[in-house]
Amino acid sequence: MTGVGEGSERTWRTPRPLQLGAVLAVFRRGPGDRAYHSGADGSVIRCVRTPAGPASVRLLATPRHTEVSATAWGPGATWALEYAPDWVGDGDDPSGFEPRHPAVAQALRRFPGWRVPRSRLVLDALVPAIIEQKVTGQEAFRGYTALVRRFGEVAPGPPGEAGMLVPPDADGWRRIPSWEFLSAPVDFARADTIQRVCRVAESLGRLAAVPGPDARARLQTVPGVGRWTAAEVAQRALGDADAVSFGDYHVAKNIGWALTGTEVDDDGLEELLQTYAGHRFRVQRLLELGGFSRPRRGARMAPRTHLPTRRG
Repeated sequence: MTGVGEGSERTWRTPRPLQLGAVLAVFRRGPGDRAYHSGADGSVIRCVRTPAGPASVRLLATPRHTEVSATAWGPGATWALEYAPDWVGDGDDPSGFEPRHPAVAQALRRFPGWRVPRSRLVLDALVPAIIEQKVTGQEAFRGYTALVRRFGEVAPGPPGEAGMLVPPDADGWRRIPSWEFLSAPVDFARADTIQRVCRVAESLGRLAAVPGPDARARLQTVPGVGRWTAAEVAQRALGDADAVSFGDYHVAKNIGWALTGTEVDDDGLEELLQTYAGHRFRVQRLLELGGFSRPRRGARMAPRTHLPTRRG
């Protein structure tokens, strides 16, 4: 690890080819996310809160996507560089995974360098997942982006000079007034859940070292955090290759259609994915990356309009 300007740099050989953008895309919270940036050269910048403080991290895979370099700035730079290989899925173990459906095989051929990431940052994944509960993606992204822009802080290093931001820490989220959540718009139920998880953020952060199923179960002991939310966190923060997004408005229907040509519900999805036990999220994400989505025959779920929003 060597100093590079105001940042520090680490370079390592990854055990197998890496499609960096595909791996890290799950961390982007909509097109207006000021904590995430994709460069024309294939690099990705993430601005996060680590246990050691805020950090900006720029990752790039070269050449032939087997060598990865990471440059980091800020108080959390050393922590971020230590765990950067986990961020790009170096610890992901695909052994035992075999495509049993043509759609899964096709997606794997297109994305052989995708892995399950593990950021180890539970709150970083948990707060936006709560904001995304039971609303459209458009509404959720708008709400999260508005709150980060208003209550985040300038990212350390050059990313901050480019307008990137670090989301609030647990105390920062807790200090946001209820009317600011509502104007985002994030309703009282989700705002209250954010308050609850932030009060126990330190203990939730320790789940990064807990096996996936146990970690998901412990997350769900917090009122307002259900099966879907726990899975969304496990997919990003815990490297859990089996954490399917049960309860999602689209996931079961899309996977059912991709694998059988027929939409299914959560019970049908659980049965359908039994043969992929241990790798069920791997199937979900590969199909998402491969663009396998059922034909839309009806109107999309519209964003709600009854909550107040901030203008100007």
